[in-house]
Amino acid sequence: MFDFTGAAVFYCLLVAAIFLGLWFYYDRRDYRRFERERRKTTFHCIRCDQLYTASLGSELCPCPRCAHENTRLKF
Repeated sequence: MFDFTGAAVFYCLLVAAIFLGLWFYYDRRDYRRFERERRKTTFHCIRCDQLYTASLGSELCPCPRCAHENTRLKF
């Protein structure tokens, strides 16, 4: 016939696996989004005195306000 205890255990394991999978997916997605935001290069425009960021690895970037080419800000 139908074993109610076995079905309840199977259902609980299925629900736990779904929650664990969702947790893993959203954790990885948020981590990638955070790393992409964190890995930016900061620039300071010497013409209009604006601070702005660009993607990692770029040494020269035009200012979004006045289009002057600036080198990256070094600390």
